[in-house]
Amino acid sequence: MRAMYWMRFALAVSAGFLHSATIFATPIAAQVYPNKAIRIVVPFPPGGGADMTARPIAQKLSERWGQPVVIDNRGGASGMIGADIVAKAPPDGYTLMVGSSAEAALNVALFPKMPYDPVRAFAPITLAIVTPIALVVHPSVPIKSVKEYIAIARAKPGSMTFGSAGAGSIHHFAGEWLKMLTKIDIVHVPYKGMGPAIIDMVGGQIPSGFATLLPALQHMKAGKLRVLAVTTQKRAPLLPDAPALAETLPGFDVTQWNAVWAPAATPKDVLDKLRAEIMRIVQSPEYKARMSEQAAEAIGNSPSELAAFQKAEIDKYRKIAQQANIKVDQ
Repeated sequence: MRAMYWMRFALAVSAGFLHSATIFATPIAAQVYPNKAIRIVVPFPPGGGADMTARPIAQKLSERWGQPVVIDNRGGASGMIGADIVAKAPPDGYTLMVGSSAEAALNVALFPKMPYDPVRAFAPITLAIVTPIALVVHPSVPIKSVKEYIAIARAKPGSMTFGSAGAGSIHHFAGEWLKMLTKIDIVHVPYKGMGPAIIDMVGGQIPSGFATLLPALQHMKAGKLRVLAVTTQKRAPLLPDAPALAETLPGFDVTQWNAVWAPAATPKDVLDKLRAEIMRIVQSPEYKARMSEQAAEAIGNSPSELAAFQKAEIDKYRKIAQQANIKVDQ
């Protein structure tokens, strides 16, 4: 009888341990990332460069992981509203940001106080795309090269104007840097967006300007705008005959770019999984082809490379803003 008692007791204890192990194992299994919807905050309205960058990434992540990946457009304050949402989000991998050069670099040069630190508040994942900007002139302007543009501007200081998407825009910074490097006096004409600026460039209301490649490309191909150069270090694949400004001014490099970040304290294993999958998407032939259609170049670099690139961009634009005294309304 006593032997039977101890046998039953041992079986009961074993069953209890197995039951406890099952109970405690369930939450661990449930925590395998991702096990629920992921939100990608785009700090700009739908249809822009960051939105265009984010949507194919969201689609492929959802297909790969079998979880919804939702785009959340939170525009306003030059991207700072959406970026601040991500900076303050739980660092669990379920809130990401596809942002741009604006809220990640330019704003540091423009706004003394920001609601977040653009470097410390985020964990870098990858630089997704870069988009060239073009220096263009109206066809009626008798200028065929960057050297001629500089020569005419020097001969008649203050007579040449250049349009941009607005004060403090990347196009404005491109023009001011050109002025600094060449010591020419050209007058900035800010518009409220790239669209109105291109309309006046095409119409001849302003003789020159810095234009985002995609919305201006059709006018370039139609001969309504003459491209003098692109502002990237190398020639743009869609405009192989247009020289890079760096060919005349070594080191000149101004691009619109979009990258992917997570909140800073996101666990390393989650970041590693995100980085591997997102880089696989960005470096895929399908994604590269899709971005090429939008006049952009897919990159897909490492987190350390993105961090170094962002720091260099901040330093560059802060220096330009200080020397050119670039101000924006706050």
